[in-house]
Amino acid sequence: MKKEYIKRLESIQVYLQNEKIDIAMITDPANVFYYTGFLSNPHERFMALVIDNKNEKTTLFVPALDEDIARNDSAVQTIVPISDEENPFTKLQTNVSANILTFGLEKKAVNIFRYQHLQENFPTASYIDIQPYISSERMKKSPIEIEQMRKPIQIIERVLAEGIKKVQTGMSEMDLTAELEYLMRKFGADGPSFSTIVLSGEKSALPHGTPGSRTIENGDFLLIDFGVIKDGYCSDITRTFLIGEASKKQKEIYNIVLQSTNAGLDAVKAGVPLRTFDIAARNVIKEKGYGEYFNNRIGHGLGIEVHEEPSIHESNADIAEPGLLFTIEPGIYIPNYGGVRIEDNVYINEEGKADVLTSFPKELQIL
Repeated sequence: MKKEYIKRLESIQVYLQNEKIDIAMITDPANVFYYTGFLSNPHERFMALVIDNKNEKTTLFVPALDEDIARNDSAVQTIVPISDEENPFTKLQTNVSANILTFGLEKKAVNIFRYQHLQENFPTASYIDIQPYISSERMKKSPIEIEQMRKPIQIIERVLAEGIKKVQTGMSEMDLTAELEYLMRKFGADGPSFSTIVLSGEKSALPHGTPGSRTIENGDFLLIDFGVIKDGYCSDITRTFLIGEASKKQKEIYNIVLQSTNAGLDAVKAGVPLRTFDIAARNVIKEKGYGEYFNNRIGHGLGIEVHEEPSIHESNADIAEPGLLFTIEPGIYIPNYGGVRIEDNVYINEEGKADVLTSFPKELQIL
């Protein structure tokens, strides 16, 4: 895998040379991992991958307490530890070229505090946003990354298969959430990739609701949206179940969402606008008269982060290309009644065709 990181570093070095950027500082932990293989959340501490094109030197600055892990995991060999009492900006300045004129930053990741300190230490520099380049690189997954993605997907589907066996009427949403997150660890996940969503009954109409004390009862929708992180990559899957029995209306809503999900997946291929996938799925729901109950995009990119590029919505005219990996997750959410979402993870392969990486059954299951 280290060869992959070195290849990525070589690519960004060429980009910086072409754009005449003297130095680039990457601080988003997901981007640092993408280029080095070192995954860490530094919290308030300073961590940065610094590519100094003037000196042809690449350095990873890390909190001193992470130095040993960084030396073991990082493809970048030059590691500079920063202890808690040190000024990271002074240490940065002393380890890079002088007279920097152009400084590359991820402007979404740098706050005003850090920006002001950079200006103080590099007063002659102008700042250029390199985030669009990094996002475009991360958006196209390599075959190695697809294999990495299969691990968290396999784990979360195993968790779901075992987890639904734990469902009982009278248990709370939080109880089921705890069972699921225990299974994540038991089956080898490094942790959840986002806060697990378990919603029952009328609460399933809340697309990003929070599990609570509501108990699961007969006749409820049960919506489970969750994922895990494994070796730096994330999964994200949603399935909706019925408890005990299903009404005619519940079955109708479920089947419409199932048709919508399948229509979105069937539309996925390279060479067409990304909005094509959203429109194909959305039209199914609209034509059945439930369009007002589906107000969000159809999907999002997935990889090192659970939400990344591309955004799959009905106004995105960017052309789909091989290497993109994203979710297809239409839903119908009726306030004070309930909702259904079915979410799969799909990849556009080298032939420009769709490979659906999730395999958990989508047909209605009554628990």
